[in-house]
Amino acid sequence: MKIIFLIIISYFLIFCSKVSNEMKAVRGVWLTNVDSQVLNSKENIDKAVELLDELGFNSIFVVVWNKAMTTYPSTVMKNLTGIEIDTSFAGRDPLKELIDSAHKKNIKVFAWFEFGFSSSFKENGGIILNKKPEWAAKDINGNLVTKNGFEWMNGFHPEVQDFLLSLIMEVVKNYNVDGIQGDDRLPALPSESGYDEYTVNLYKSQHNGKFPPENHKDEKWIQWRANLLTDFMQRIYDSVKTFNSNLIVSMAPSIYPWSKEEYLQDWPEWMKRGLVELIIPQIYRYNIDDYSSSLNEIIINQISKNNFHKFYPGVLLKVGSYQPDEKFLRQMIELNRQSGINGEVFFFYEGIKKYPDLFKEFYKDRVGFPELLNK
Repeated sequence: MKIIFLIIISYFLIFCSKVSNEMKAVRGVWLTNVDSQVLNSKENIDKAVELLDELGFNSIFVVVWNKAMTTYPSTVMKNLTGIEIDTSFAGRDPLKELIDSAHKKNIKVFAWFEFGFSSSFKENGGIILNKKPEWAAKDINGNLVTKNGFEWMNGFHPEVQDFLLSLIMEVVKNYNVDGIQGDDRLPALPSESGYDEYTVNLYKSQHNGKFPPENHKDEKWIQWRANLLTDFMQRIYDSVKTFNSNLIVSMAPSIYPWSKEEYLQDWPEWMKRGLVELIIPQIYRYNIDDYSSSLNEIIINQISKNNFHKFYPGVLLKVGSYQPDEKFLRQMIELNRQSGINGEVFFFYEGIKKYPDLFKEFYKDRVGFPELLNK
């Protein structure tokens, strides 16, 4: 009888745990240092956190790496470029200020490595590739890979991978973050990449001396390079979890299969291999039909039932002068709820100010952050 009683209690606790988790959700925003003044002072940070708490948000994905600089004092960057922190924040530590402020409100903070393998934006490679020209990604013509204004390091090269991983580990070892996040630039590379000497030689060594296809969209060539980035995703996951198993590994890639065809991001494979605990695809659409179509494709074909609890849509709330009208925003959130998704992550913080009443309505239950994402 005692054994039966213990078994019943065990099942009851498991059930309660699952129910408790189902009542929680990720409700977050990305916080940038572009088109936003939040990180410019501790006072601004405290005000932003206060607003997010008031509206019912429970997670912040804050930029820590872009424009070849960090938003925290970095020994890694000081050694590489001589620039310890984004010059706008000299003498401060915005990352620590945000963590301290957010945690007082029980809001999770994720370190978002926005630029990933991108070295610069419209700077011909910028200071990093000036210091390390051998790190440059190359296209079929031997030119620096540039796409949509971003210039790229060669994310296949071991030294470049070690560099990005050293930034990630610097943050998780020195800051009380709740997790880390990559996006459509980490781990990612434009599919035009891969024609540098290192990657060509690696390919030849595995293909009887044959050169890579000249067509950068060749299906097998795409998959071979995507597999290299998946292997790096494994390194990220293993490194972070070995240091602290409680940290959450989060990714916000582009929509699949575009993500793989254009940026070699095979994120459904990351999910199958258990390398991502929180997946936030950027479902940035401008009408409800397109949003619905993309959401359904992910739910039906790209996320298994076992991983569904790790999936939250990335919703576009502001970019430049664009913001969705309230009707469209309401439709997206309602569609998420109808699909069994009780939260989302918005790009980006500045956009929420336009809709305080809407967020108070949808987030009035003020659910906590789910603690079982990695289960």
